Amino acid sequence: MRITNKIIQNNSLSNINLAKVAEDAKASQVSSGKKIVRPSDDPIVAIRSLRLRSSVVELTQYYSRNAKDADAWLKTTDDALQQVTDVITDMIKQYDKGANEYLTSSDRNIILEQLKALQGEVYATGDADYAGRYIFTGYRTESSLMFKEDTQKAYQITEQFTASDLKTNMFVNTSYKDAKGDWHDLVNLQEGTQTDYADVEEKLIDKSEYHRLRLSYKECKEGVIPSLEYLDKDGKTVRIDGNGKTENGAAVAGAAGIKELKSTDVPSPYMNVGDDDVIYLSDTGELLLGKNVYEELSGLTDDPLTNDVNEGEIRVTYQKSDFKEGDLKPEHYFYCVAGGDDGKLGITPDNVTPADGSQEAAEAADNIIYNPNYLKNDADRQVIEYDVGYNQRIQVNTIAEEAFDPSVTREVDDMIQALEKIQKIENVTATLKGMLDKESDPAKQKVIQDQLDAANKAFTYEKEVVQKKFSSGLTVMQGFLDEVNLAVTGCGARGSRLELVSNRLSSQKTTFETLKSENEDVDLSEAVVQLTSAENTYEAALKATGKIMQVNLMDFI
Repeated sequence: MRITNKIIQNNSLSNINLAKVAEDAKASQVSSGKKIVRPSDDPIVAIRSLRLRSSVVELTQYYSRNAKDADAWLKTTDDALQQVTDVITDMIKQYDKGANEYLTSSDRNIILEQLKALQGEVYATGDADYAGRYIFTGYRTESSLMFKEDTQKAYQITEQFTASDLKTNMFVNTSYKDAKGDWHDLVNLQEGTQTDYADVEEKLIDKSEYHRLRLSYKECKEGVIPSLEYLDKDGKTVRIDGNGKTENGAAVAGAAGIKELKSTDVPSPYMNVGDDDVIYLSDTGELLLGKNVYEELSGLTDDPLTNDVNEGEIRVTYQKSDFKEGDLKPEHYFYCVAGGDDGKLGITPDNVTPADGSQEAAEAADNIIYNPNYLKNDADRQVIEYDVGYNQRIQVNTIAEEAFDPSVTREVDDMIQALEKIQKIENVTATLKGMLDKESDPAKQKVIQDQLDAANKAFTYEKEVVQKKFSSGLTVMQGFLDEVNLAVTGCGARGSRLELVSNRLSSQKTTFETLKSENEDVDLSEAVVQLTSAENTYEAALKATGKIMQVNLMDFI
């Protein structure tokens, strides 16, 4: 084959171009710090780089964002729970002081004021928020736990109780009927009105036990009788309401329905509960249960073999429309139906029951249904979870009912009510002693002495009631503290788990970043040497080509 100058020229230019391409590639590596500029430079490196970059981005999202966000949420929750713990611990100290049977009137007044102050602080941290989201309100992070101001909004609330919620208390009856047939209450006696209590005698002061089921709210809606539902031992659905009693929808002949009274009525409803009666006190939010009703409800137990039904459950459906500032919002605790835009319920309690209260029915009546799944046995609560790793999720929120039990303030209400009543009786006793010292008429002295004897007996009984309330309340408050401590422990355990996950994510992130760098980053010193070599090769190619191209065939002709 004859090699012409043209062939030499083309080959030389091709080789020069290849040398320059090699020099350019090495120069790009040095200037960019990367092994490839485009995928076609090395498809294997490119594919591996995409996979590693994707892993690093995911780990960065988990470690730098999700995990840190979850950690901040958990720390905010823990701080709030610690404050709740402190408040309930202070309440326990007051109950412990109150359990002392040698309390003076001054001691009781101090405890009373302390309990009132602490009562207002129980839910103070319930509206704690993180980044503008309320942390104790489940999915409704935009809704506060408590009402910010006095609110008029109708709610139909369904509470779910068990036999453990039934309580037996002692009541001191200070009301009596005079000779004219009029009722009076000794605690209302004041100087100047003593003649109205002329017929009072020591034997008229009495005490008795009563059974009750206490609702989570007081000052419920008057005139709307609640309904009480449960499954009896034969599996029949029993419903008691204002119309009477039914079993599987069939009326029970002769059975009494729920009757509404007030705690301030005389004679006192606490002293007049028939064996088969259920009395609803709307002002205190209590259902007083007759002996037979109490015994039947106390015997309800859940069958562990049936997961879809809780045979030990007692459901009470009632209405409340007047909420004070600081009251807990029902939608964060119970299945409930709330009024729509106008704040009024568009359907009656009989039309909206746990059985047929559908979302469609509520919307048609301009109502809102909250938490319908809560009526299912073992229903899941509103858990918020964060993705903090591959197939790893951590719950960050604590549900309000785990730490802010509505029964806390209701328990304190009972204690305050008892302390205020004994305070009134003490005032009556002091008033009568002062009148007796000033009175010189033997006949009037006899009347005042009878009144004083009755007041002293009432005070002795009421002191016994207060002591029992302090003792039993101490156990109840310790139970509330245990619940909060359990929530604190759960929050801390999730925080510890998150810390372990974060440490692992940090290690994984470092590993993948190292692999990514090894895959796509160049060794700068090696790249510089290769660039220098490429430059020398290119210069040598230029010199060789220049020298060869100086000579041609004409030089020898």
